[in-house]
Amino acid sequence: MMPHPDKAILDELFPYIQSYQELATKHGINDIFQDNGGKILQVLLVTGLVILPGREGNDAVDEFGNEYELKSVNIALTKSFSTHHHINPRIIEKYRQVDWIFAVYRGINLIAIYKLTPTDLEYFYSQWEITWHSRGGRDINNPKIPLKYVMEHGVLLYSAES
Repeated sequence: MMPHPDKAILDELFPYIQSYQELATKHGINDIFQDNGGKILQVLLVTGLVILPGREGNDAVDEFGNEYELKSVNIALTKSFSTHHHINPRIIEKYRQVDWIFAVYRGINLIAIYKLTPTDLEYFYSQWEITWHSRGGRDINNPKIPLKYVMEHGVLLYSAES
């Protein structure tokens, strides 16, 4: 097989990508290409948050020990944030304990970051609980939080236009 002519461009860029991964590893992100790793790194660096290791708990912590749930959306693809594949009362209760950080991207470009509190998100938590009970205790698969709601109810922490 013959390599694509653009392989030379990739070869030129790759040392910078490796440097980006080294920075991410320093901040607890093992793969910038998996699970939004590169975007999470950017959000951590902009907000000063620190990643929490593991997949079961909250996503990040600030210098005061406050934990956060992190979400991102690429508005070139969708206008709502994904939540969790198995929403149930245990997950909802976990969510009620922390603020959420919502990062808005257009492609790979960070547009804005918003913070919402549990009070700001209670509308969703209540609706999810009602749905869970009405379905006989079956988990809800990834309910969404609309970008419009986040922009209307959140506190803007960062804007690329500032």
